[in-house]
Amino acid sequence: MGLKTVLVCLTTADHAEILMKLAVPLARKHGAHLTGLHTVEALLVYPGIAMHIPAPAFAAFNESQTEEAEKIKAIFQRYTSSEDFQSEFRLVRAEGVSANDRMVESARAADLVIMAHEDQNADRYDQRQAQVQMIRESGRPVIVVPLGYDGPVIGENILLGWSDTREATRAAHDLLSVADDGAALTVLRVGSPVKDALKDSDGIDLAEMLSRHGVKPTLEHRETDTAGVAEVLNKVAFEKGADLIVTGAFGHSKAYDFVIGATTYALLRDAQLPVMFSK
Repeated sequence: MGLKTVLVCLTTADHAEILMKLAVPLARKHGAHLTGLHTVEALLVYPGIAMHIPAPAFAAFNESQTEEAEKIKAIFQRYTSSEDFQSEFRLVRAEGVSANDRMVESARAADLVIMAHEDQNADRYDQRQAQVQMIRESGRPVIVVPLGYDGPVIGENILLGWSDTREATRAAHDLLSVADDGAALTVLRVGSPVKDALKDSDGIDLAEMLSRHGVKPTLEHRETDTAGVAEVLNKVAFEKGADLIVTGAFGHSKAYDFVIGATTYALLRDAQLPVMFSK
C-alpha cells in the first residue's frame, strides 16, 4: 500500500530545515500524511536534592522552550503550507518521561521515521542517543539524515547492505515503501564472496523478489577492507550515485556493540548519505 504516514522528529530549529527538505518531497511523492514532532523538555527537580528553584528560573526555562518550539513550527509550516498532502505539527510535552520516549511512542503509528544525525553541540541532554533508541525500540524503519545534507529526493537509486540476517531481511522489505517504481537498487553483500556469484542463491532469490515489486536490482559482492563494513557501504553508495543506504541495524547484543563496535554505530557516525535502519 506504500508510504502513507511519515513522522519527522524536529529536535532543533537548526536541523529542521535539513529534515524538511528531505521529508516534504518524499511526502509529496507518496501523498503521505506528514507529522512534524517536537518535544518540550520537562524541568525535573529530584526529591533527593534539597534546593529551591526560584519562579523566574522556571519562567525563563519555559520561555526558551516556547521560543524554540515556535521557530520549529514556523519552519514546518513554511515548507508544508502550499502542499496538497496532509500535514500537522505536533507539540508534545515530555513531562515524567524523556523526550526520546515520547518520540518512540509517536513513531509506532508511522510508516517511516525521519531524524537528523546526533549533534552534541545542539541536542538537548534528554535527546542524546535518540536515534539509537528510536531504531531499537520503535519497531519502525528510521531514516537518519546527515547534518548539513542537501541532496536529491530519495527513492530513485538505493543501496541495500545485504546479509543473511533477520534485520537485513526486514530492511529489504522496508525499502519498498520508499523506492520509486523502476528504481535502481544495488544489493550489496560485504565480506568474503562466494567463488561463483550465481551460487549465491539467497541473494538471487532476494533480487528476484524485489524485481517483482518494480525495482531494478543488481547483486554485487565486495570484500571487507580494513576500514570496516560501513566504509565499504559508503564507498559503493558514492560509486553508484545512490540517494539512500538501507541496512539492518543492531544485529548483535548491546554488550557486543559496546565492546566490539558495530556497523550501525559507524554509519550513524560517518554516513554522508541518508541511511534507513531497520531492526
